[in-house]
Amino acid sequence: MQTEIQSVLAAGPVQATAPCRIDMGGTLDISTFYYPLAVADPCTFNIALSMRTRVSIGPHAKGRVKISSRGFESADFLMEEVPFDHPLGLMFAIAAYFQVDGIHIHIESGSPPRSALGGSSAAAVALIGAFKRLLEKAGRPALPVEKIPLLAHGIEESVAGVPCGLQDQLAAVFGGVNCWHWRGAGAETPYVRQAVLVPEQYSNLSGHLLLAYCGIPHESRNINSQWVEQFVRGRFRSLWIEIARATQAFADAVVAGDIPEAVALMNRETAMRVEMTPDVFDATGRALAGAALDRGCGARFTGAGGGGCIWALGEKSQIRDLGTVWEPLLSGENPGQLLAVDIDPDGLLLEDPS
Repeated sequence: MQTEIQSVLAAGPVQATAPCRIDMGGTLDISTFYYPLAVADPCTFNIALSMRTRVSIGPHAKGRVKISSRGFESADFLMEEVPFDHPLGLMFAIAAYFQVDGIHIHIESGSPPRSALGGSSAAAVALIGAFKRLLEKAGRPALPVEKIPLLAHGIEESVAGVPCGLQDQLAAVFGGVNCWHWRGAGAETPYVRQAVLVPEQYSNLSGHLLLAYCGIPHESRNINSQWVEQFVRGRFRSLWIEIARATQAFADAVVAGDIPEAVALMNRETAMRVEMTPDVFDATGRALAGAALDRGCGARFTGAGGGGCIWALGEKSQIRDLGTVWEPLLSGENPGQLLAVDIDPDGLLLEDPS
């Protein structure tokens, strides 16, 4: 098989790309939460963005795996020695799963590093997609696309050593605007996809959205670990039920095109998160969120907050006005930037060698 793989790579690198996302109702995609909250039909809303992570697999020295990624030092190990506790440990764990050596993996992220847009999960999905294409070209049976998010999630959770959410992988594989309903292992499928909008509606929704990177990288474990600890100890259970119901109501409001109702629900969900963990917004995030509320818009951190990105929802005129206010707020000691909000309709895309 290794001979066939190297023959494929000799024709050119195998590539795959996957989108990142913005979201509401995150954390509910972690099993610690969705099993006890099953009565409330826990769900997570997300929008895939056309800021894509590109992964390519090219040839390298026999028996070795090398990974290069912007923001990290390149790392090169023997296959049997690849470390899972490395900053690129998730990528090495995926390579170990497929047991393909003699490869150089290149990762190029279209989003800022550690921006809470699900970039690491998008990279994992794209890498699995690239392995899928490589092995198919080498004659190995196909890996069904619908299994990729569960495989990416399972490997990530095993490396992290703590429960992880599933929404990032699903957005990366399927793209679009969706509400994901969490069912777990006892159901016919662990999740149910509710397509909130069709692609023809994406352009209109984009005009109601604004996204900013605050300039401070986030670490999702910092906030998520607090929520998990609180929840396990029995704290704020009623708030999590409200968050689940507010998320579904938010998705319904987006379906109906009721922006004012969606704004109110978004701000209610955010307020409950802040009540539980006030440091979910950093100083820049608080300033951005305050400016959004002053102009009648909704504002929410992406992912688990604590740095990274803030996104806003509002009427198009309000969003245009808010953009002019956010720009100077992002030019402080740790400069941030406004990011394009183009909704991705495709999800995971695979490319053959050229």
